[in-house]
Amino acid sequence: MSQHPTRILIVDDEPHVIYVTRYKLEKAGHQVFVANNGKQAYDIACAELPDAIISDYQMPGGDGFEMARRLKANARTAGIPIILLTARSHKLQPSALAETNVQHLMDKPFSPTDLLQKLDEMLQFAKKDQTGERAA
Repeated sequence: MSQHPTRILIVDDEPHVIYVTRYKLEKAGHQVFVANNGKQAYDIACAELPDAIISDYQMPGGDGFEMARRLKANARTAGIPIILLTARSHKLQPSALAETNVQHLMDKPFSPTDLLQKLDEMLQFAKKDQTGERAA
C-alpha cells in the first residue's frame, strides 16, 4: 500500500538548522520544502499546502509568529499545524498562540530526535482529527 510522503515546510534563517532538520526529515521519509523567512514561508505554504510547518520564531524578513497568524487567517491554510522554535528566553502567551495554529513550542537549541517525535505526534493528532476519530 503506497502512501504519499508527508510534506513539511521548514522555515529558518540559519542554514545549519535547515540542514540538520531537512536531513532528519528526509531520512524519515518526509518531503521537505524550505523557506528563509516568514514572508517566503507564507507564499510557499499557500502554494504547496504542506502537512505541517516547523518554523523559527525570530527571523529577519518576516517572523514565524506573524506567518502563523497569517496562515490561520487564510481558510486554505488555517488547519496546517505548526511547531514554533523559540529562543529559551522568549515565551508566548496562550492568548497570542490562540491566533495561530501553533501546536508546539520548542526551545532552541533542540534535539532533532525530539523534534521528529513532536512532529509525528502532531501529525497523528491531525490525522485523527481529520478522520473524525477525535471528539470535536
